[in-house]
Amino acid sequence: MSLEFSADAQRKIAALSERYSVSGTKQPVVMAALHLAQKEFGHLSDDALRLVASTLDVPYAHVYGVATFYTMYRREPAGRTTIRMCTNISCMLRGGYEVLEAFEKHLGVKKGGTTPDGKFTLVEEECIAACANAPCAVVGTRYLLDITPEQVAKLIAELDQDPHPESEVV
Repeated sequence: MSLEFSADAQRKIAALSERYSVSGTKQPVVMAALHLAQKEFGHLSDDALRLVASTLDVPYAHVYGVATFYTMYRREPAGRTTIRMCTNISCMLRGGYEVLEAFEKHLGVKKGGTTPDGKFTLVEEECIAACANAPCAVVGTRYLLDITPEQVAKLIAELDQDPHPESEVV
């Protein structure tokens, strides 16, 4: 295993482990450690999963199961900006699939794909918990609400101009 956590990530994991370890196991820290690994390495390769498992002294199978169950973890490299388009029932009923198709058309990739320039990855998401403003998408912590297919080109242009598109926007 050639990957190592940065000193800052190691400190964060140690603090979380001290705070949240239960009955000698650090399993409650797995999700946070996976987020840190993804942030540091860009995606969760097998080496990154082994690093999390060994750092927390938990079985690799548990870490792998968590990383492959939740959609917020990327097993493959992604673009600088990940657009997570919801197509769950509320979004579907209000045109979510049409908006997803508009994103595919304007980005030139199908869902799950990354643009050739590495700027955007488009993901079909089951639910992002913004049903009242369907159809919607999320980029980092920024919610794009009440999207119409006609707005997609403008949204992509805005995201392309943002130097930190996935940073926290409140």
